Amino acid sequence: MWFRNLQLYRLIEKFEYSPESLHTALSERVFKPCAGLDNYSMGWVSPAGRETTQLAHGCNGRMMVCLRREDRILPATVVREHVEEKAEAIALAESRPVGRKEKQQLKEEVIVDLLPRAFTRSTHMFAYIDPVERWVVVDAGTAKKAEELLSALRETLGSLRLKPLAVNNAPASVLTGWLENALPAGFELGDECELKEPVDQGGVMRGRRMDLASAEVKSHLDAGMQVSKLAIEWQERIGCILCDDLGIRRLRFLDLVMQEAADVDAEDAVARIDADFALMGMELARFIPAVVEAYGGLDED
Repeated sequence: MWFRNLQLYRLIEKFEYSPESLHTALSERVFKPCAGLDNYSMGWVSPAGRETTQLAHGCNGRMMVCLRREDRILPATVVREHVEEKAEAIALAESRPVGRKEKQQLKEEVIVDLLPRAFTRSTHMFAYIDPVERWVVVDAGTAKKAEELLSALRETLGSLRLKPLAVNNAPASVLTGWLENALPAGFELGDECELKEPVDQGGVMRGRRMDLASAEVKSHLDAGMQVSKLAIEWQERIGCILCDDLGIRRLRFLDLVMQEAADVDAEDAVARIDADFALMGMELARFIPAVVEAYGGLDED
């Protein structure tokens, strides 16, 4: 349940739902497995696992939701083999070649035949809504992936007005300044970065497990490259990669936080999730504003 990536959004309007009313709304689009010839199916499931049926898990004013997506797995190689077998059978039986158009028709028939019997694979995407601080936080590596959950939430609720995080200073310039000069209070450099030339199709330098204060890194900065990704730690509690698209990736809650989580005596799996969500939400409620402030504050325009 601990989030691994963050895509951040600001609520434009007041979020009127309580956990109970949000559960009721999400129940209109509860997850159902793929049926018939569906390639995939999406719907809401309990973020606290199968032990509960609540589709919105509330804790300390925050509400967590979970979107499940089920995809049918039908490899192209399998379809192609079946099409070739059918085409060869027709060619032998009728002593004629099978053209491209006819093969396309055979492909459609093969898909109709195989799709209901195909294996399925499920993925779960989590997000939480903080109505008081006006954040929607999605556990996704990219904005495109996060939009899948947000689109489903808009369709389910009828409306959800929000905007991606925007800050006053260009993230690449801020992160570059951290490497060239110093980091804000509470932040420390990690051992990984990505540098890019600020031109289309420019060069890229990636470094892992290296001293970011080294002469090698400085030489790239002196040549005009800018930081696009930077590993940092914050107050010995959170580690992550800050990105110039304002995404936060490879989020890690460090030993101090995980020890606090382990010290909580949870009676069952639901209580464990509740305790972890409470602690994660509290940590991110401090960390996210610290990152925003380091970028020069929110751009409310």
